[in-house]
Amino acid sequence: MKLGKVLGKVWATVKDPKLEGVKLYIMQPIDEYEKPMGKALIAVDAVSSREGDIVYWVGGAEATLPFKDRQIPSDASIVGLVDRIDT
Repeated sequence: MKLGKVLGKVWATVKDPKLEGVKLYIMQPIDEYEKPMGKALIAVDAVSSREGDIVYWVGGAEATLPFKDRQIPSDASIVGLVDRIDT
């Protein structure tokens, strides 16, 4: 799992039917010091996160696992909210 910060929400009037009812967010991958790592990406939300939240996320094939009842077309899924980071 990796850390990220939710930057904002993506609004789509037309999207893949498998994504109906799923929230999409712009998320910036970060390190343990909350410094940006790489480019921002679009992630599906499995935990009701909000803009400004620090989250942990998974990518690749694991991104579809939080959605057991369907196979979603995503390479990144937010799977947890971070309460605090101790370094």
